[in-house]
Amino acid sequence: MCNLCDFAWPGTAKAHDKTANNQRRNFLRAGAVAAAAPWSLGSAMAAPAAGDAAPNAIPPAEALKRLMDGNARYAANKPNENDFSAGRAARTKVQYPIAAILSCADARLAPEFAFDQGPGELFVVRTAGNYAAPALLSSLEYAVAVLNVPLIVVLGHSNCGAVSAAVKSIESRNMLPGTMQDIISAIQPAVVRAQGGPADKLLDRAIFENVKMQEQALEVRPSLVAKMFREKKIDIVGGVYDLATGKVTLV
Repeated sequence: MCNLCDFAWPGTAKAHDKTANNQRRNFLRAGAVAAAAPWSLGSAMAAPAAGDAAPNAIPPAEALKRLMDGNARYAANKPNENDFSAGRAARTKVQYPIAAILSCADARLAPEFAFDQGPGELFVVRTAGNYAAPALLSSLEYAVAVLNVPLIVVLGHSNCGAVSAAVKSIESRNMLPGTMQDIISAIQPAVVRAQGGPADKLLDRAIFENVKMQEQALEVRPSLVAKMFREKKIDIVGGVYDLATGKVTLV
């Protein structure tokens, strides 16, 4: 098992090791391709005028400040007025998002609203429990390596149903039907990390730990995301959205 997986159900270690090995091989292949030729997708995108920087060519700290300022406006119910038709034609040819958001798929959480950002400003990938699944990691690689996004935010939220299901699954040893158990199994290590405190706060602690665990996975799992993070070309942060207040707390 990798250094992040401090918990696994019996019988899952071999499958996990195989997945990890495949990810390492894919990372090496991706590095070789990147070294041998320019990004074909990137070369097809419209570039800024000569001498002009891309709109998202900003430091990660500035991108984070824009998000948190936007969240403060949203929580205060004073969002910016957006003309959603403005720039629509230009966006058919190019995009310059300032941040990529790995968000829970919960319908009560809308990252563009939560951070008060307009069309084209966020690159959002979502799954129940804001779990960094392989397909989502590939999308994040595209965001940072091709779109030059400077910041990734792992965004969980209060009263998360996926994390709650992981808590109940550990307590009852019950398995969810279909492929839903894949996500629950991925979140369970965060629940284990969260154990040991007051029982009535276990869910809150598990939500926090899950955000941190997914953030750490992006930082170390072999990928272009981890490579660019090590090279300090991007930053990765975590946050928890409060459903009751609309506020995002960085973790």
